[in-house]
This record gives sequence, structure tokens and C-alpha cells, in this order.
Amino acid sequence: MKRLFIAALVLLAALAADACTSAIVSGSLTANGRPLLWKNRDTNDQNNRVERIEAHDGLLEFVALFDARDKRDTAAWMGMNERGFAIMNTASYNLNDDSVPESEMDKEGVVMRYALERCTTVDDFEQVLQELPKPLGVEANFGVIDAQGNGAYFETGNYNWTRFDLKDEPSGILTRTNYSVSGREGEGMGYIRHDNEKELLRPYILERNITPATFTEVISRTFYHSRLGKNFNNNGDTWVVDQDFIPRRISTASIVIEGVLSWEHPSLTTMWVAMGYPPCADVMPAWTGENGVPNALQGSGKNNHSAQCDLVNQREAEVFSIKRGNGKYYVNLSKLYNKEGTGYCQVLVPRNMEAYKKGYEEIARRRELLRQSSVRAISHKKR
Repeated sequence: MKRLFIAALVLLAALAADACTSAIVSGSLTANGRPLLWKNRDTNDQNNRVERIEAHDGLLEFVALFDARDKRDTAAWMGMNERGFAIMNTASYNLNDDSVPESEMDKEGVVMRYALERCTTVDDFEQVLQELPKPLGVEANFGVIDAQGNGAYFETGNYNWTRFDLKDEPSGILTRTNYSVSGREGEGMGYIRHDNEKELLRPYILERNITPATFTEVISRTFYHSRLGKNFNNNGDTWVVDQDFIPRRISTASIVIEGVLSWEHPSLTTMWVAMGYPPCADVMPAWTGENGVPNALQGSGKNNHSAQCDLVNQREAEVFSIKRGNGKYYVNLSKLYNKEGTGYCQVLVPRNMEAYKKGYEEIARRRELLRQSSVRAISHKKR
């Protein structure tokens, strides 16, 4: 097992680590009682895709986000498996203090794929961290949930980690960006984004009605800046500097994995995917099992691109349209929000809310099929 892991590290060849904004939400705060795992992915690799990896050689089936260029599916950057275990990460920059060379780092995606193929519970993931060879080649906040409603962050360096369980958090929610609570104080990154996130989530926490759409349609599409105390959505500005917002030029997906109630089948665990630059993204649900991942999210062709990601990247090019000098750091907000109501966010959010409605109808259909299958199995057993 460990030899396979080491081989994967060699194949990885230093795929870039993520930055990201994230959250783990207890079912006590959600509208339907199901836990949530969210990640707004930030990376310089703009071409992402979602793939289903079938069970093989005693390993579990899973669905995960991959870089298009990672044609061997070596590194999973967020995913869920057939047992309802789900995982994601944010890069941390205040944990490690060692001499591990850079060439041996950025292995978070390898660790996450390894876990998706083997873990059923949050405790299983900690066992994986214990068993894998050291140094791990990581500096990250790993967020995990399972089908029993458990959740935790593991602030993980090359040799050690600190676990923060959701059940021990009175507020019912844990959040992380690019520093670790257990790390060196005042170091790391993402402090303003972290404050943005907490402020934007505040009313939903008070009302205990957080949904996946809270993240994909609100948090990942809002240009709120906590240090300036200002929300730039619809404030009349056309050009704004892309600095310390949750949606960033390098944001490539906003994904929420919605867990299950303790009595539900793990296959009902749902990945809600806003692929590409989140303010310009459509939302699509994905599940484990055959035909669970929409074709538009999967990689295809010689460049292994997702058709949906390519479409959203074209939209993003209109938002970041200045190519000369430092132009790439300027957001054209009028392409997202304008008085005519034709901005991408204004058009896409209502459409995405309809996609959520249809997605939940599909979940209900799948739940009923599972119930009928269970009834038939019980009936057959009694004969």
C-alpha cells in the first residue's frame, strides 16, 4: 500500500497546491439537516474536470475534481466516495518548519485520492495520516465529512497534524482559508477572505438555513471586502482591483458536497459543482454510480478539458478583459452585475436555483428507488 503511495508521488511531478476558501457545516445549521463540505478552489491551473473512478482491486469508487493536465487522475482536489466519505483541502502556509525540499511538496491531491479509495469515516482518514510514510509532502487544512454526520479539519504538515472536530464546535461550523489555527500565529494567508466568509455566513448561521446554494450562489459570487467594510456588488463601480475577495481571478470552481442523514443510503451524497470561475458558473449535481457525473463536467479530447469549464473560462475572459500590463488584476463588475440585469451573476443565479430544484427532485427519485429496492429485498428474504 505504501509503495503505491510513493509511486503516485513520483508520477505527480509537483502539481500545484491550492489556496482556497472552505467550510464544514453541521446538519444543525442546514435547511434539511444534512452536513455540507464546501471549497472555493483557487489555483493557477484554470482547467478542471470531474471524473468518476470505478472501484477496483478492493478500493472504493469515488467522484472527484481533477486538473485537466493530470491525465492519470493522480491528484484529487475534492471528492466523495461510495460510502459517503468526502474530503477537500486548503493550502496552509504556517505549519511546516523543516528542510523537506519543494520538489517533494504539494502532494495534498495524492493524499486525498488515496483517502477517497479507502476511507469510510473521519476516523479512517486520521488512520491514513498515521500510516502513510513521512514526510507526507503536505501543508494543508484537510476537511472531511462522513455518512454518520461527522466532520473535522486536520491541519496537517509533513510529520504532524492537529484535529478539529465539528462536534466540538459550539457554533456548528468550521471555516478555513490559507492559514492553520494550530500554526505559527500571524503567518499564512487568507485572513481577509476568512473574515469575508464569516461575515457573509453570519445571517445564514443565525437563521440555521445554510444550503449548498448559500455557497455557490451567494458566497462565491459576492465581492465583499471585510477590511474595507464594503460589498462591491451592484454599487455602481465598473472596475475593481481583484484583491482579497472570495471569488478571485484564479478561482476555478465552487463545490459543495452535501452529505446524508444517518439513516440514508450513502449513494445519495451529492456533489454540487459550479465549474470554472464561480461568478460565471452554472451549477450541476453529480453522484457516484454509473452516469452520475454529467458529461459536460468530464474531461474529453486531446487536452482532456471539461466542456463546461471551457465555456465558463470564455465568460471569465470577458470579466478580466485587460491583457496589457497589470490589467489581469482588474475585475469588470459590469459583466457580472449591471443596472440592465444582464450580468452573468444576475442571469445565472435564477437558472442555477432551478438546477438545484431539479437536482433535489432527482435525489428524491433516487431515494424512492432505494426504498423500493429495500422493500423487495426484505420481501424476498421472508419467502
